[in-house]
Amino acid sequence: MVLAVTAYRIGEAAAVLGVSADTVRRWIDAGRLDAGRDPQGHRSIAGADLAAFARSLGDDAEPGSAHSSARNRLPGIVTAIARDTVMAQVDIQAGPFRLVSLMSREALDDLGLEVGSRATAVIKSTTVVVERTGRG
Repeated sequence: MVLAVTAYRIGEAAAVLGVSADTVRRWIDAGRLDAGRDPQGHRSIAGADLAAFARSLGDDAEPGSAHSSARNRLPGIVTAIARDTVMAQVDIQAGPFRLVSLMSREALDDLGLEVGSRATAVIKSTTVVVERTGRG
């Protein structure tokens, strides 16, 4: 059995990294990310190379992340807030991902969050469900 090596086109790599295709092209042109050519002549990035590059981007995490055991940090913008006297629901759009957090009203008030505020969703969980996505 021969296993195919996963390769990503520029647009696919951009989607995985949460950036534009132009950003991926600039990283390739600057020598930060290795790319070759597929049989059709399109730029192609080996899956292992893209994974290593993605990990290096994670190593450049925002300040403060080293002071927490949570490593899943998604910066975004607050898009909605629903509150009552005890609890609050805060919606954050982090790239293409919508995250919803339930917190106490007191915590919301202490953070001073409002629609349009910058916020980082910090996720720590003992269960992570992985789904395979891709071609075919």
